[in-house]
Amino acid sequence: MTAEEKEKFLSNREHRIKALWIGNFSLAFFLISSFGIGLFYLIKFFRLGFLQAVYENWPSMLLFLGLESLLFWSGIILVYVQSRQLGMKYRVIGILCGWIPIVHILALLVILNVTFREAAFEHAKNQLDRERLTQEICKTKYPLLMIHGVFFRDFKTFNYWGRVPNELMLHGAEIYYGNHQSAASVKDSAKELAARIDEILEESHCEKVNIIAHSKGGLDIKTAVSECNIASKIASITTINTPHQGCVFADYLLNKAPLKFKEKVTAAYNSALHAMGDENPDFISAVTDLTASHCAENWIETGAFDYDAAGIFTQSFGSILKKSGSGAFPLNFSYLFVKNFDGPNDGLVGEPSFHWGSRYTLLTPPEKRGISHGDMIDLNRENIRGFDVREFYVGVVADLKNRGF
Repeated sequence: MTAEEKEKFLSNREHRIKALWIGNFSLAFFLISSFGIGLFYLIKFFRLGFLQAVYENWPSMLLFLGLESLLFWSGIILVYVQSRQLGMKYRVIGILCGWIPIVHILALLVILNVTFREAAFEHAKNQLDRERLTQEICKTKYPLLMIHGVFFRDFKTFNYWGRVPNELMLHGAEIYYGNHQSAASVKDSAKELAARIDEILEESHCEKVNIIAHSKGGLDIKTAVSECNIASKIASITTINTPHQGCVFADYLLNKAPLKFKEKVTAAYNSALHAMGDENPDFISAVTDLTASHCAENWIETGAFDYDAAGIFTQSFGSILKKSGSGAFPLNFSYLFVKNFDGPNDGLVGEPSFHWGSRYTLLTPPEKRGISHGDMIDLNRENIRGFDVREFYVGVVADLKNRGF
């Protein structure tokens, strides 16, 4: 980002936060004033009778209704348009419950709580970003190559990494993406990434790259290092929730599923993935390479590589959900199923499978929710209590910078 782009980014966020505050306070004032003035007229109804009270006070009542309507609609429109945390669920709840007496007040209180927390959190975030803007804490010696996991692509319209890249670039990071296919075998993905790294080095005029890889992306880059002769082009590898030892539940599903069913699912996925841009999608190979049995076999090839001798700093991070139903769909539902095979997990990968590299860190927020496989890439753009995903990546990249990478 240029200095002008950084200022525009922060200013746009400030304007959104300001609009969110205005909407929030408008709705809060609407609730308080509606209760107070409503109680005032209710007392008059009891004292004078309904018809007499309306006859004597209709001008003020119309004014009251008009002002309250203005407060409500201006407030609700602002929070519906500006909020990133309400999501579809709370917006639908607000619309459906808005016509039900008493329930509509409860729904509005929920909306106020969500948007107030969002405005407060983002305001603090923006202040922190402005305070450290000139420090360029994420300006590493070598550019970052961020590698996606399986069944996703590096789209410009919907970034796989959510709000993370903008936060990193705001603080000086130079970012590139793998741009490889979403569903291919680990070996095929490795070849694509090796070629992509050559492109990045030529474009950036740098000698090496820092790798940040999520999920299957970690397996892809390890294979690229061990088989594609690119070790000298990599300064560091950071894997995020990568199934280094594979997924036992994936073995179970592939072994138990009828052949015809697997063929139908494979055909459907390959067709969809081809429409997304994959030239040669291979659903079954991508899934097979994530099984525990295949990873055990592949470990013989990739596990023997000496990263320390090659001068590559390696580290891994993982996270777990804390209970069934926590996190966003569908990982909140898959948690118990995966737990039956792989133990504590993030909704997709078991915790023991995350361990890799010279150091391993398990993220365990204090809240009951936990952190899912998707949360680690800001998939739902959700502000999770006890875990700021954007700040997590800022910390990771700042550490790489401090290490001289």
